[in-house]
Amino acid sequence: MKKIAAIIHAHKLDDVKLALISNGVIGMTVFDLKSFGRSRGEVTRYRGNEYKMDFLSKLKIEVVVEDSLVDSVVQEISLAARTGKIGDGKIFIFPVEQIIRIRTKETGIDAI
Repeated sequence: MKKIAAIIHAHKLDDVKLALISNGVIGMTVFDLKSFGRSRGEVTRYRGNEYKMDFLSKLKIEVVVEDSLVDSVVQEISLAARTGKIGDGKIFIFPVEQIIRIRTKETGIDAI
């Protein structure tokens, strides 16, 4: 099993969610976060003053899938989250040693 974590633009969440559902992913966790990267933030104007926003609002999505689904899930996230501009995000893949569902004590793939 693998945990796939993706940092994406917030406005791409629905596209990514639909892509994951169509690929057989049955659940995900979403976090609000602020990130700083190559884009170096952005400059915005508010009431005539310029402000540099170093940290941009992003979302982090986490899903756990069977090893056989990793490549297709990563491909779906990449396609659905892409805008073609700097700051589209990153995808990280981590090994998962064990999963235990608290309510039923199921383990492994059954607990996903």
